[in-house]
Amino acid sequence: MPSEKRPLRSESWFRQINNAGFEHRTHLKARGALPEMFEGRPVIGIANSGSDLVPCNAHLSGIAEWVSKGVLEAGGYPLVFNTMSIGDSIVRPSGMLFRNLMSMELEATLRANPLDGVVLLTGCDNTAPAYMMGAASVQLPTIVVHGGAMISGRVGTRTVGSGTDIFKMHADYRAGNMSKDSFLDAEYGMSRSNGHCNTMGTATTMGCLAEALGLSLPGTAAIPAVDSRRLSSSQLAGRRIVKMVREDLTIAKVVDRKAIENAIRVNAGLGGSTNAILHITALAGRLGIELSLADFEANSKGIPLLANIAPNGAYLVEEFFAAGGLPALMKEMAGQLHLDAITITGRTVGENIAGASTIDSEVIASLETPVKPQNALRILRGNLAPRGAIIKPSAASPHLMRHTGPAVVFESVADLDARIDDPDLDVDENSVLVLKGIGPRGYPGMPELGNIRLPAKLLARGITDMVRISDGRMSGTAYGTVVLHVAPESSVGGPLALVREGDLVTLDVDAGTLDFDVSPAEMERRRAELTAAVVPPQRGYERLFIEHVLQADQGLDFDFLVGGSDTSGPIKRPF
Repeated sequence: MPSEKRPLRSESWFRQINNAGFEHRTHLKARGALPEMFEGRPVIGIANSGSDLVPCNAHLSGIAEWVSKGVLEAGGYPLVFNTMSIGDSIVRPSGMLFRNLMSMELEATLRANPLDGVVLLTGCDNTAPAYMMGAASVQLPTIVVHGGAMISGRVGTRTVGSGTDIFKMHADYRAGNMSKDSFLDAEYGMSRSNGHCNTMGTATTMGCLAEALGLSLPGTAAIPAVDSRRLSSSQLAGRRIVKMVREDLTIAKVVDRKAIENAIRVNAGLGGSTNAILHITALAGRLGIELSLADFEANSKGIPLLANIAPNGAYLVEEFFAAGGLPALMKEMAGQLHLDAITITGRTVGENIAGASTIDSEVIASLETPVKPQNALRILRGNLAPRGAIIKPSAASPHLMRHTGPAVVFESVADLDARIDDPDLDVDENSVLVLKGIGPRGYPGMPELGNIRLPAKLLARGITDMVRISDGRMSGTAYGTVVLHVAPESSVGGPLALVREGDLVTLDVDAGTLDFDVSPAEMERRRAELTAAVVPPQRGYERLFIEHVLQADQGLDFDFLVGGSDTSGPIKRPF
C-alpha cells in the first residue's frame, strides 16, 4: 500500500507560505475552514450536477451533504461545487448537444482547483457520461455516485414506467383511444418522486454502466433516489474516495480495456440504452482506448436479455434493485466478464460480486433461461450505412427483423411534423419511414427523434410498429423496430441523404445489413445534386460543436478532446 505521506496535489496550493498560499487559505477560512484542513488532508471535490432546470437531479445537493460527511470522517476536506447540468426532460434542442460542454467545464474546474480526488454526482441521461468523460481527461481518483431512479409510476391501478408508457399513451391519444383529460391526468402519477426515469432508459443504463466499469460502489446504481440506502451509500463513497487518494487509485487505473468490455457486455445483459454506445465510445476515446462498433458487436455477441425491465420487459428499476440489482445480474453472467478487472473498492469485479445472488428470477434471469434470446444490440452495415448503424432487437418486433419496404422519406423534422398525420400520405404498415437531418451536425446534437411516431391513420388501424430509420438517436425508454445512428449522417452527405420516396429499403437484422435498392451509378448521380445541408452558426458553442463533433460511430466527442490526458496543473499565479 502506498505511504500515507504521499504528496498531495493540493499541497502546491495550501503548503506555500507566500502571497498565493495566504490567499488560498484565508478565503476558505472565511467559510469556516479550520487550520487542520490545510495540513495534509486530501481535498475532495464533490461535483454536483443538481439543478432546478434538471428535475432528475434536483435532489443531488442533499446527497452531496452525505458524501461530505463521509469525506470528513475519513480525514479529508470536502469542497462541493456546482457545474452546468443537462436535463433531457426539458432542454432543447438536445441534451447530447451539451454533453461535451459539460465535460469540458468539469475538466477545466478539476484542473484549475486544489483537488486530489473527485466524487461525481450524476443522474439524468447525459450527466453521467459528461462527468465521466471530464474526469477521465484529468485522471484523478474518481467515484461516481448516481442519484437513482424515481419510484414506480401509478396511473389508476396500473404501474407505469417513465418514457415507455408515455410513448404508449401518446399513441393511444393520437389514435383516439385515450381522451385528452386522461392523457393529461396521467402526468400526476407518472412521476411521483425525486430521481430520474425508472425504466432501463439512458439514465439507469449509465448509472449501471458506471458500476460495471468499476467506478461506483457495488450495488449502488439501482438504489431508488428516495431510498435511505441512497444516502448511506453516498456517505460510504465519501469515505472511500479519501482512501483512493492515498492509494493513488486514479480513474485511468480503473477504466481500462477490460473495464470497457465489461460495460459493453453488461449493457447487453441489461438491454441498456442505445445511447450507451455513444457514451462508452467517447469515454474510451478520452482515455486513449481504441474502440469501434466492431468491439461492441464482438462483446455483445451471444449475451441475451437478462433484465426484465421496461422498455424490454415487464418491471421497473425498483423491482430490479429488490431482485438483487446489478451485482446479481453480473453474477448471472460472471462467465462473460473480466472478473480480474480492478474497481474503486480496490478489489476485483469477481471479489465484488462473489456474495451476490438473484432474489427474483422473474426480474433478473439466467443465461440458461433469459428474458429474451434476442441480443440487445446489433450493428448494421450496408450501402445505406457504410460506417454502421444500430438497432435494439430486444425492444423491436420479431416480425420486422427481416423486412423490405418502400421508403416514405421526410427531409427534416419540420417535414415530418407537416405530413406524418396527413390522411393522404402514401403509407402503409409495409412502408419504411426514413427521417433525415437529425444527426450530430444536422440538427445539431443528434436529438432523440429517431423513434419516429407512426402515422395516425395506421395507429387507428391497430398498427403499433414499423421499420424506422434515421441518423438520430432515440430515448433509452423507447421501443420499436428503429434503426439509429446511421453513419455518416445525411447532413454531411452520407447515403441516407440519397434515399428518395419509393426506394426499396431492406433491413436484415440477423445478417446485420441495411441497404436500399439503388445502383452505385444512381447514387453518384443523386450525390451530384446534393446541396450543402449544414450552415454553421456565426458564433458560440453551437458553432464549435458543428465544426468539431465526430460522427456517431466515433462517439460524438470533439476531435480535439480525444486521447489520454493527465492531472497537469495547477494554473500558475503571477505572484
